[in-house]
Amino acid sequence: MKEFTSENIRNLALVGHGGSGKTSLAELALFTAGETNRLGTIPEGNTISDYTANEIERQFSISLSLLHDEWNNTKINIIDTPGYSDFIGEVKCALRVCDTAVMVLKAVEGVEVGAEITQKFINETKLPTAIIINKIDHERSIFNETLKKAQERLHSGAVVITYPVNEGLAFDTVVDVLKMKAFQYGAAGTKKVTEIEIPADQIANADKFRTALVEKIAEQNEEWMNKYFEEGTLSDEEIKTGLSEGILAGEIVPVFAVSSTKAIGINNFLDFAVQYLPSPIAHGSVEGKMKDSDKRVKVPLDPKGEPVLFVFKTLAEQHVGELSLFRVYSGSIHQGMDLLNEANGKIERLNQLSVLNGRNRNEVSNLFAGDLGAVVKLKDTHTNNTLASKAFSVILDQIKFPEPIIEGAIIPRAKGDEDKISKGLHTLHEEDPAFHSKFDPELSQTIITGQGEIHLDLAVKRLKERYNVDVDLIQPKIPYRETVRGTCENAEYKHKKQSGGRGQYGHVCLKIEPTPRGSGFEFQNAIVGGVVPGRFIPAVEKGIIEMMQRGILSGCQVIDVKASLFFGSYHDVDSDDMSFKIAGSMCFKKGFLEAKPVLLEPIMEVEVTMPEECMGDVMGDISSRRGKILGMDNDGHFQIIRCVVPLSEFYKYSSTLRSLTAGRGTHTRKFSHYEEVPKEVEHKIVEEYKKSREEA
Repeated sequence: MKEFTSENIRNLALVGHGGSGKTSLAELALFTAGETNRLGTIPEGNTISDYTANEIERQFSISLSLLHDEWNNTKINIIDTPGYSDFIGEVKCALRVCDTAVMVLKAVEGVEVGAEITQKFINETKLPTAIIINKIDHERSIFNETLKKAQERLHSGAVVITYPVNEGLAFDTVVDVLKMKAFQYGAAGTKKVTEIEIPADQIANADKFRTALVEKIAEQNEEWMNKYFEEGTLSDEEIKTGLSEGILAGEIVPVFAVSSTKAIGINNFLDFAVQYLPSPIAHGSVEGKMKDSDKRVKVPLDPKGEPVLFVFKTLAEQHVGELSLFRVYSGSIHQGMDLLNEANGKIERLNQLSVLNGRNRNEVSNLFAGDLGAVVKLKDTHTNNTLASKAFSVILDQIKFPEPIIEGAIIPRAKGDEDKISKGLHTLHEEDPAFHSKFDPELSQTIITGQGEIHLDLAVKRLKERYNVDVDLIQPKIPYRETVRGTCENAEYKHKKQSGGRGQYGHVCLKIEPTPRGSGFEFQNAIVGGVVPGRFIPAVEKGIIEMMQRGILSGCQVIDVKASLFFGSYHDVDSDDMSFKIAGSMCFKKGFLEAKPVLLEPIMEVEVTMPEECMGDVMGDISSRRGKILGMDNDGHFQIIRCVVPLSEFYKYSSTLRSLTAGRGTHTRKFSHYEEVPKEVEHKIVEEYKKSREEA
């Protein structure tokens, strides 16, 4: 396969809200460039990038997909990303290694929450951006309004490069304000494009958009600004230079009118990408740290430098094994090369280097700095690992994945599947670091966490498909806590057992009282006169702690209590550690029940972001979950509600929020504190616990 050097590479990530047409655009780009010979569609399930059974069945992207084509002697790497918030981790991976984020908007709905969330990530990394307004052929297309919303809500530097002449069902022509020509496209699949003069009724419109573009370019340079004021224009070379520099600096965001279904406008975008969007060289160096120190270093994009690559995605492909997707940040790599995994110190051999178009792999001998590729069957390398030469032991900054917002518990349907489930969950996390799993010993459950209900459902489905294990996904047990509000001045328990021979004897008296919330357990030895020998006192404390761990009301841990041992008695022969341990635990239980015991529940601190028109429904739902509103803020055209909600009322909230906001709402959560459970709820929990104990 043809080799491309750094200056002849463009790395683009297609991002945006679900359903905006990213996969169709990627398909169109590959077809137009001649990389494929047919134009696949999502309904037919034959697109290059959505190739897994789950993506074909659900008709939306689940994992990022790496694609490439060649246009005007330039290799364009395209990363097609999912649009649903459940898979936002995939977007973070793509943004980490691309050089330009291409935001795809729908010409009808305009700027949706998925676009705004992604724009925040883009702003964090100061990544150059382009905007494609897609689906211009829709009968309700509103290009100008969508452009205005993009300027208001995404980036004020958004300027038109191509706009539609006849948007709507008859859409077939765009005007390119850089070339000041119109381009008429033939039927989808024909690849026919005819350059024509701008229609007379569009000249004023074209001049308006070109003036806005030139003004934005002139703003990048004081000399150009003065020239523009004096002469009213800039030279072609100044426009070309200023446009490239403005995009790289993040000050200019080019906007394109496209229809992915009618195959209109893509040629203009590809021409522009090659000429104006930044190459890897334009970005220069990236930062990392040396392996054995915290010293920050720059890794220059030097094709002749020491080889450094970063694995941004791990896939488990059937019949292939583990496939590692990477970007070369320095030097060049070739098949058979040995590199050091800087995270674990292990040597990895790069066998079967390839470039991808979805599941299709084309083997290559070499890849140069700035390029994206894949390698199979690395032994101990996964997402976020850096591979480099021994002479330059650098570790590149890792991708920061979002915190989980939903959790579920999985229960095997068959005994003996635990090992396969554990192995499967580990592999799923390596593929998707936004998915986590752990065994919670307190709850005796395996807990999985992720970014949404679909995220967890797919994990369960993949366990079945790959490892042939069936599990049920249920609501996790709630880690309630128990404590007391009152004081028991004298709880007494005497453990006495005689069974022929040596008996058991332990007698203790405890005072049980609450401590401030969060202070934990306190044990006080208040014995006077040796009524309980010192050697038995640790056993009393141990018995109390074991009872606290088992729980008394609901089987949940006891917290924030003080137990004072102030009296007791012993037997010279029958007393031992076990006797006093039992006496201590049973005495604590007795005193706990007399000290006004209460149940505490975990409270989550929640931030919900939604369109203003959805606030009433969202706030009503929060109230129905026993939530309390703490405050509200503005975030552009969205509202943010800050609230606290009991964890027990929060299961599958992401699905409810999506329904209430037509998919435009998002939320984050974190643990806040423990709070008393309302009495009616507490009674129900305690009764259910008693019933489960009886059945057991």
